[in-house]
Amino acid sequence: MASQTIDPIDSVIEVTPLQPTIGAEVSGVDLSRPLTQAQRAAIRAAVLRYKVIFFRDQPLTHEQHAAFAGEFGPLYTHPTTRHQDSNTAIHAIAARDERDFGDRYRNLLQSGDAYHTDTSWRLVPTWGAVLRDVTLPALGGDTIWVDANLAYEALSDDLKAQLEGRHVTHNFLSALQTTGHEYPIVAHPVVRTHRETGQKILWVNFSQKPQILGLDLAESDALLAEILRQYKRPELQVRFSWRKNSVAFWDNRAAVHYAVRNYGDFPRELSRILIADEPLWSDL
Repeated sequence: MASQTIDPIDSVIEVTPLQPTIGAEVSGVDLSRPLTQAQRAAIRAAVLRYKVIFFRDQPLTHEQHAAFAGEFGPLYTHPTTRHQDSNTAIHAIAARDERDFGDRYRNLLQSGDAYHTDTSWRLVPTWGAVLRDVTLPALGGDTIWVDANLAYEALSDDLKAQLEGRHVTHNFLSALQTTGHEYPIVAHPVVRTHRETGQKILWVNFSQKPQILGLDLAESDALLAEILRQYKRPELQVRFSWRKNSVAFWDNRAAVHYAVRNYGDFPRELSRILIADEPLWSDL
């Protein structure tokens, strides 16, 4: 009888895929303790393969949260978020803070269009993010991640051709200016190639005034509407229901995400840490 090949990821941690191409629950590791080299490599490989992975029953302090994220690269301090005084990389993702983003952002939330990726306004965005619960509503408040490679692959050949070589703006200037920061408006390729996996990624941030360059507004809006329609397709998504002591870790280059606001006025809060890209790239 032929011998069974053991996946190097599964030999170190336990991985349960949630959808065919995106999302997996990981167990068999205690995130409050330093990782072994094998655990670190297996977790990173799982993030690259599944784009977002989830851990349950992981009660972490702020310090343990930061130590775990720091296993995968330097931590990034976001300029517009409320952060811990003891570690500026740890910042709140809170419902009460959404008012600071103005009417346009609230309209995106109300319309269900706020699919986005973190720090895409930077020339080299943060590569990863680690999110854990702080205060959760009794019901609701899920987060959705979209497989941005599958979103591209599921486009028609005609749409792929129309998007080839196009760039789209990522405009975070108004939010940055409220905190005294400046950064030029960046345009990234609409279809990026993931540096590590080689996959083509459909990559637009609908919370940052996207406009496809080189087209008139009507043409740009029409193509953006098709991209948004792709992101909203359930077969391209994984949906995660938070509960106490949950952690999500995702590849910010391979997925876009959306927070489901269906919990009324409850002060839902999560704690996020962003992981900067490798110095070779992040210093550009």
